[in-house]
Amino acid sequence: MSSNTTFKDIPVVQEIKAPRLSRIRLASRIGFLILLVLIPTTGLFRIDLSAGFVILNHQIWFSDFFIVFGFWLAIASLLILLYSSFGTVFCGWACPQNSVSTWANKTTSRLLGKRALINWGDDDTNVKVSSGKNKKKNWFLLFLSILGMSMLIALLPLLYFFPPGAIWSFLTFQEDPRLAGSLHWIYTVFVFITFANIAVVRHYVCRYMCIYRIWQFLFKTRDTLHIEYDAARGEACSKCNYCVTVCPVDTDPRNTAIYDSCTNCGECITACDSLHIRQGTKGLLHYKFGRRTDKEEIKNRMSLASFARRASWVLPVFVLAVGMFIWGLAIYEPYHLSVYRADIRHGDKIQNYRINVANKRYEPATVRLQVTGIDEQLYELDAREVTFETATRKNINLFIDDSLDSGLYTIRVTAVSQDGWEESYNFQHYVR
Repeated sequence: MSSNTTFKDIPVVQEIKAPRLSRIRLASRIGFLILLVLIPTTGLFRIDLSAGFVILNHQIWFSDFFIVFGFWLAIASLLILLYSSFGTVFCGWACPQNSVSTWANKTTSRLLGKRALINWGDDDTNVKVSSGKNKKKNWFLLFLSILGMSMLIALLPLLYFFPPGAIWSFLTFQEDPRLAGSLHWIYTVFVFITFANIAVVRHYVCRYMCIYRIWQFLFKTRDTLHIEYDAARGEACSKCNYCVTVCPVDTDPRNTAIYDSCTNCGECITACDSLHIRQGTKGLLHYKFGRRTDKEEIKNRMSLASFARRASWVLPVFVLAVGMFIWGLAIYEPYHLSVYRADIRHGDKIQNYRINVANKRYEPATVRLQVTGIDEQLYELDAREVTFETATRKNINLFIDDSLDSGLYTIRVTAVSQDGWEESYNFQHYVR
């Protein structure tokens, strides 16, 4: 080192760590897909075609008003708060369509070249396969990759309509009474649609076809989270459009609007930071709440009040919905008893009534039946004890002897379970 060199002459470079936004975004997308699998397989929420909704491994009928209404009202309130504050962040950080489309773009780029992307509307000269990777092997690997992903994604809807045991029987080609005979054909159609979506459509859905995005627009305001551009440093990107190039929905993040195709995924932020970090500076793009243009601080505070006003009435509704849901669970009836007339002749007796007992929990149960109001010798039950392996309905026939004296009889059927539940059903039987 020269003797004339001083410490002031040594440049000081501020080290700026590379942003972890891309890794966090990837973890969020994978985590949401895992969550979509865990929700039905753990019994947290599922749809039972024979009964209705399944919440926490309990059948929820429409007669369970507080649970049904409280559940959907709470979900709606949370979504309104999410859209009002974070805008379309769900699309960029959790939506399976966006996640799978991004995976398909990266897989295509890796196998066929960086410019071999499916991007509707682009000129063929701008999107082409790399000459060094235009091989049958690469095309075949891309086909197998998309087909495998399509087969996995097509299983997701089935998980929400069938229990895990039935899905395993479906995958292993075992006979299962819970499965429809045409389910494999239905699954094949799902795979074909998913394959066409991943292979060809991709982010085109996000730009022009997504109805869910329109639903989110109803709740966006000037205060919602968005991509902010540092216009004061605009000369730093006068000859660069890298952020526009990496945007999956073909949006210019330097000029976003309240109602555009931006999904708040942050790909542009990562791209911009990756270029400026080499120069020891931050990128020109970042997330921001509030107005999209630089205003006085007082105006920014006033603009944020719009979200506060919306939250002031949504939060009480959410609290009410949660209260209704909890109350519904507290008064939840795990079984159901009903009696109806059959009027089917059987020998010298009349098979008058059927007793219907339903177990609404997906676990074994035993229910004992008792009939009062007539002499035991004048009626007969198919069984006095009903055993369940899982949630289902069972009918027990009640035969009333035709030698019963004329008159009007009030008959009570009482059902008692081993876990303490008890319910009675009264009906009137008239003999001429």
